Amino acid sequence: MSLPPGFLDELRTRTSMAQVAGRKVLWDNRKSNQGKGDMWGPCPFHHEKTASFHVDDRKGYYYCFGCQAKGDAISFVRETENVSFMEAIEILAQEAGMEVPKQDPRAQEKSDRRTLLAEVMEQAVQFFRLQLRRGVAEEARAYLARRGLDEGALERFEIGFAPAGWENLREHLKGKGVPIDLMLGAGLVKASDKGREPYDVFRDRIMFPIRDGRGRAIAFGGRAMDPNDNAKYLNSPETELFDKSRNLYNLRPARESSGKGQPLVVAEGYMDVIALSEAGFTASVAPLGTAVTEPQLQLMWRISDEPIIALDGDKAGLRAAYRVIDLALPLLEAGKGLRFAVMPEGKDPDDLLRAEGPDAVRQVLEAAMPMVQLLWRQETEGKVFDSPERKAALDKLLRARIAKIQDPSLRHHYGQEIKELRFELFRPKRGGTGPRTPWQKRDWKAPPPPSEGAKTSLLVAGGEGAETMLREAVVLGAILSAPEVAAEFESELEAMPCSDGQISILRDVILRSIGAEDRMRLNAEEAIGAQALESLLSARHLQVVPCIRRPGDADLSRMTVAEELAKLEAQQGWQTELSEAEEDLEDLADEALTWRLGQAAQARAQAGRMNEEDDAEFDIGPNGAHVDKSERSAFDSLLSQIRFDKAKR
Repeated sequence: MSLPPGFLDELRTRTSMAQVAGRKVLWDNRKSNQGKGDMWGPCPFHHEKTASFHVDDRKGYYYCFGCQAKGDAISFVRETENVSFMEAIEILAQEAGMEVPKQDPRAQEKSDRRTLLAEVMEQAVQFFRLQLRRGVAEEARAYLARRGLDEGALERFEIGFAPAGWENLREHLKGKGVPIDLMLGAGLVKASDKGREPYDVFRDRIMFPIRDGRGRAIAFGGRAMDPNDNAKYLNSPETELFDKSRNLYNLRPARESSGKGQPLVVAEGYMDVIALSEAGFTASVAPLGTAVTEPQLQLMWRISDEPIIALDGDKAGLRAAYRVIDLALPLLEAGKGLRFAVMPEGKDPDDLLRAEGPDAVRQVLEAAMPMVQLLWRQETEGKVFDSPERKAALDKLLRARIAKIQDPSLRHHYGQEIKELRFELFRPKRGGTGPRTPWQKRDWKAPPPPSEGAKTSLLVAGGEGAETMLREAVVLGAILSAPEVAAEFESELEAMPCSDGQISILRDVILRSIGAEDRMRLNAEEAIGAQALESLLSARHLQVVPCIRRPGDADLSRMTVAEELAKLEAQQGWQTELSEAEEDLEDLADEALTWRLGQAAQARAQAGRMNEEDDAEFDIGPNGAHVDKSERSAFDSLLSQIRFDKAKR
């Protein structure tokens, strides 16, 4: 059976030789380099134990240095599954999500026509290259020289020139015996709607040949010399040879360079690719006049596991990058990602090369950010999140974006990274009365030693604020006893004031460990020191808490945390109302003062519902609330002062 032209090329493009062979071969991880698709293992054909079987995933071939077996994915399936050629194709096509075409009796005829079209394209390449050397192309040569392209670059990239006029190429090819229908089929001439002969598609343009992965000329890109031309760049129309969504400019040389260790750089246009290649970044490609497509992205990943998208430093460049993110999210899988290198503002890679040289470009490429960071930038840059509604809207939007990732493990890691970035944006530094500043990541590898303040903390010394700190310590200790409950109290923990620096550090550790609860205790020890953590949790005040005495009881821990957080909130409300009542003593009328004190009493009543074992330390207030004796005394003193002031007036 004959297959349509291009089907096998597409099948090989979509098929990973390493994945196909990996079903039969146990790879030697010490000898293999998965990042480069360079895999070694025992040969499945002669059953040896040494790793003499080699797969080059980028090129799609295997070779055994023991038995000399070699071939591609199709031949591998044929040999290992003992199936026919067509059966092997059907197996691979099903895995690649492709449908094997029905038998086409004209397939050979079509193949012959494609061969003829490719020959016509080669003649056009030679014609355009010759024209660049003629006087008619003087302005074009001057432009290319200004862009820094010497004779060697013009030769390597086969750059040519299409002279002005409607029939130069047509007449040249006609003189070579090429029929008009082949010129039309190759996209070199266009039929006239005025009844005239077909006319040249490219006129007065610098010409860039576009070749496929096999090195065949399949299309052209033309840069207009006339600044008033409607299209600055013009590509060949789609033909039997050319599908612009499935090809990349400079594909074959870039694939070879990437196989030798060069990073795959995806630039915007032809001149950027040429400039990068001439500067030493030879694994550079560009889409063909359109936004990056899914087949192009898959093609990039066949060349490199982590292509670098080189962005122009302007809004248009960022918009193009954001479109790539939307396209890539559903296609991501473990080991296949993207990085984004943003050029300085107002410059593209060619501009930066000419202004500052290759080292400047290399620094930008080495600093390329992972896709998750650009995704975050897309959703947060230039926006203000000064309300719970805006923050919630951001969370909802990011969850929806990440949900597009199909791989569960990868989706989880994206969520963890977004959580880290969210903390950096929203978490304030606690302590002091100065302005709130963005929270910074802590260096877990260099934890601060336990502070001297821990020895004289409020838990030990008592006094004002000791109760608050005690309850904060109970909250954190209860969570550490059953880390799986931390996620349920994330927002409450973020809002917890943290009256002590050590408590603040532990709270931040717990928040950062949500999603990786198995490391929560270890992270806490790294942050404040194992001895300091043990001292805190073994304190008498915490050891009487049931869930801390019996770690691992999630239900008990959950109940304890909820109760203590509620008491902290109520206690904070009582202190606020009392402070405001004191401030208002001099200014409020009797009725307002009475109302204010009533509010303070209600807040204290809510805060006063403590554990039953503490009842002996409390009086019963006039509204039935439990009131601490010391606080009741302060409250009575306040009332006495009010009565005295009223008597004086």
